Amino acid sequence: MKVAVYPGSFDPITLGHLDVIKRASIMFDKVIVTVMNNSSKSSLFSVDERVKMIEDITRDLGNIEVDSFDGLMIDYCRQKNIHIVLRGLRAITDFEYELQIAQTNRELSHNNVDTVFLTTNLRYSYLSSSTVKEIASYHGDVSSMVTDNVRIALEERI
Repeated sequence: MKVAVYPGSFDPITLGHLDVIKRASIMFDKVIVTVMNNSSKSSLFSVDERVKMIEDITRDLGNIEVDSFDGLMIDYCRQKNIHIVLRGLRAITDFEYELQIAQTNRELSHNNVDTVFLTTNLRYSYLSSSTVKEIASYHGDVSSMVTDNVRIALEERI
């Protein structure tokens, strides 16, 4: 069984993230979307809230599991016996950062974990969780960037 983990902060999950999840669900037998607790970021939503949002919007995809983890991705992979990390790329700047992380993970795993990159759909290439939060903080329309449940959660939070 081919299992991939798609880690991220997903604060909040965007349509770009969802696009990657849907495409990965076709490629892999199971995709575990893992909300990572990133202590260097100031989160708008709790880990549990983000897990719930992702569960709600992936409910119709039969091979998606949602989880959370506080620690190194490589430790999560070891615990779950996962050998594939999935990452989305929007631009060349993403690649430079993600390549460094992928190489580090491969080295720390003793060549046991590989990273698969999916380029984002062009219509989401500008999109990031930070952008969504910024627009929402000024009461801008984010309906083309997130699902309805996420938009409502943003409106309630902000």
